[in-house]
Amino acid sequence: MVFEIYTPAFPLSQFIDNFIYYSGYNPVHSIDRFLPDGHINIVMELSDLPQYIYDNETLKEIQACRHVWFSGIRNNYITIPSGKESQMFIINFHRGKAYPFVQMPLNELTDYVVDGDLVLSHEIMDLRAMIQDAPLILQKFQKAEKFLLKKFASRLIVNPFIDYAVNKIIQSPNQLSIEQIATKVGYSQKHLIQLFKENVGVPPKGFLKIMRFQKVIHDIGTSIKTLDWKDIAFESGYYDQAHFINDFKAFSGFTPNQFLTKQSEHLNYIAIG
Repeated sequence: MVFEIYTPAFPLSQFIDNFIYYSGYNPVHSIDRFLPDGHINIVMELSDLPQYIYDNETLKEIQACRHVWFSGIRNNYITIPSGKESQMFIINFHRGKAYPFVQMPLNELTDYVVDGDLVLSHEIMDLRAMIQDAPLILQKFQKAEKFLLKKFASRLIVNPFIDYAVNKIIQSPNQLSIEQIATKVGYSQKHLIQLFKENVGVPPKGFLKIMRFQKVIHDIGTSIKTLDWKDIAFESGYYDQAHFINDFKAFSGFTPNQFLTKQSEHLNYIAIG
């Protein structure tokens, strides 16, 4: 298997977390459940094989994705291929930082996977062709970096208010209220909610819930002791254990104890078929 990660230089690095290229991945399973993590991605399949989205319950194919697709921020888990026998190039945006590349309200793409050229213009197909043609992996990364910088350089402006709100929620999802954030940035709650939805894809409260869930996932993955769900719920900002379990099941489809029996090293991916 080949798996490479590349971090673009400034100013792209303010908006894009990394590029990922992989090929030759052959897990024993074929289908994953991907959990909400607050990220937005552009995904390219370089081998021309269609990838499918499956019904969460029946696992029947409900959508075919070809060549390039844009995956919006998610409130719900999604059932996708495991990546078996694929050749993939992925652009991972920092949380809350995809807006300059789309320039449309991101809440219109929430929980959707959309053909890339419908969101990013047909030029994204030109980028895919350049990445396919580059013989070396480093050259694939450099082609993507050069293309994105040239096309979007004039748009790479950080919104300081949204940036502050997003970072605060990521850093302290167990301690914040939306009222506190609105007061700090000098907006009314109503105005902050609207801006946040357009720039991030979900309202602040929805993003806060996703980040609380991700804190739990991180705590599960890094714990070296027996897990106490009551303590984890309290430390993650849930007001009671029942609320914690309900949110966990809504985001993952499993209770916390069920999740423990299914987790792998990739905490946001669960093999289900």
